[in-house]
Amino acid sequence: MSERAETSVANVLTIDVEEYYHGVEFTQALGVEGLRALPSRVVAETEHLLEVLDDHDARGTFFTLGVVAERYPRLIRAIAARGHEVASHGWDHRLVGALGPRRFREDVRAAKHALEQASGQAVWGYRAPNYSIDAQTPWALTILYEEGHAYDSSIYPIAHDRYGFASAPRFPHEIPTGDGALWEVPIGTARLAGTNLPVGGGFFRMIPEALISGAIASVNRIDGRPVVLYVHPWEFDPQQPRPPMSWAHRFRHYVGIAGNEKKLRALLGRFRFTSIETAFAHVRPRRFVPDAHRAAS
Repeated sequence: MSERAETSVANVLTIDVEEYYHGVEFTQALGVEGLRALPSRVVAETEHLLEVLDDHDARGTFFTLGVVAERYPRLIRAIAARGHEVASHGWDHRLVGALGPRRFREDVRAAKHALEQASGQAVWGYRAPNYSIDAQTPWALTILYEEGHAYDSSIYPIAHDRYGFASAPRFPHEIPTGDGALWEVPIGTARLAGTNLPVGGGFFRMIPEALISGAIASVNRIDGRPVVLYVHPWEFDPQQPRPPMSWAHRFRHYVGIAGNEKKLRALLGRFRFTSIETAFAHVRPRRFVPDAHRAAS
């Protein structure tokens, strides 16, 4: 019997919808002006990933940039029409700390509006570009609440050179935000020898499928919880441009892309995957539906 048939836990698939060149490696290698010369590939990449998910009857939460919704509203409508949750990834992938409180609020508000207009759905979730909500930006969570978001998914409880809260809770929890509370949905980790081990994003590309499957199955079995996995559409696009950049940046961005679709299909065949709003539906009446204050924001 397959693992998918054995477990009653539905895991969570999250997709950060952005251009391949929104990665830190591209900005550092080419600069803002250099990025403007690169072709867009996000529509074809995302449509292909939607087909892969349809093949396995899987659903997910698509954390999408506002600028993508503005330029390609039909793509956002297609994501929603196929039964996926549309959530926000901010406007154009600028880091939270670099924006500051005032510009962050503007960024969040513009992205939410563009995504709701394009999808015809309320947008409750948010994920910061490069997981850039950290100990230096606690004000961001209050702003998210005030701007009508019901949950955040920006905390990755690992030790990392760019982001991460290694000591943060591994599973969904409430964070007080002044006059209310925001629901935090951390990125999934497995536990080994007292350490949180990552399973998503670039780690997903580097780690063999058997180890990822074992990690997900372990969390489902031992903790009885869903694993929140994340990927990007560009991570399944071997044909994307490869401009000059340092060896380290090239490795971080391109490693594992060629075999990534095969790996994802194997996981989709073994485990059930759904969206954040579906996996955590038991908390939605109290925490996901905005109260009068948020509805009026």
